[in-house]
Amino acid sequence: MRALLARLRRVLIIAAVILVLLVLAGATYQGAATALERRQFPHPGRLVDVGGHQLHLYCIGAGAPTVVLEAPATGMSAAWGWVQSDVAQVTRACTYDRAGLGWSEAGDRGYDPAAVPGELHALLERANEPGPYLIAGQGLGAALATLFAARYGAEVAALVLVDPPLNDRPALRSVTRLLNASPWLARAGVLRATRMLSSHASGLPDVAARPLSAFLNRPDHLTRAAAELAGWNHTVMLAAAAPLDPAMRIARVEGAGPSHTALLTDPARGAAVASFIRAVVMEVRASR
Repeated sequence: MRALLARLRRVLIIAAVILVLLVLAGATYQGAATALERRQFPHPGRLVDVGGHQLHLYCIGAGAPTVVLEAPATGMSAAWGWVQSDVAQVTRACTYDRAGLGWSEAGDRGYDPAAVPGELHALLERANEPGPYLIAGQGLGAALATLFAARYGAEVAALVLVDPPLNDRPALRSVTRLLNASPWLARAGVLRATRMLSSHASGLPDVAARPLSAFLNRPDHLTRAAAELAGWNHTVMLAAAAPLDPAMRIARVEGAGPSHTALLTDPARGAAVASFIRAVVMEVRASR
């Protein structure tokens, strides 16, 4: 019996040593890859101070209304890879990264959906990107776009909701648990090795897919993404109660489907959403 216990103890020690070595190797791999990606994927837009931290804003095209795109859960500006360039053919089109996501700094406060519209408004104002705005959001971004339209209705010409979340579809616990664990899995290099999350960017144009894939392996991005997903139900509740101007043009369109973390990676669906937004732009212009 003692011999068996001693053998078992040795096996456990060896297994623990191997596990520690694997974690250290994974962490080293993660650190080296992240450092390389920082040089490979500089932000395409500009960093603008919104009061203690900087947010990344990327605008292309010209014309009014200015289309402002609010990314879905786990996403960032690059998630609009199939949409922004298409919309920019007819008007000004802006994407940005919410605090803590993508190239934006996190700031001192945690995720508060009620604070997102104020930060976006400060970003647009300080970047000299004037309204009127057509604010469009996908998934969780649709709820946040609704909050922006409710608060700054006088500056919003139209609201486009892509795959808007429903009150009776709360965030799945399995998805929330995965996102909560993802920063630690990222630090150990597990996500990068398995492409568990970064594969979700596949299908986007290369210029968007590569940086988004990189950030889906980054602990800082994933920590904020997990916080946003954890606050899904509260965000949707706030959006449902937000008072919108009855005269505001509100349009809804299906994009990537009802999944809480779905991204517009399919080129045909991306083109359809872009075409829909362009049509709303024309309607806004015709009404003025």
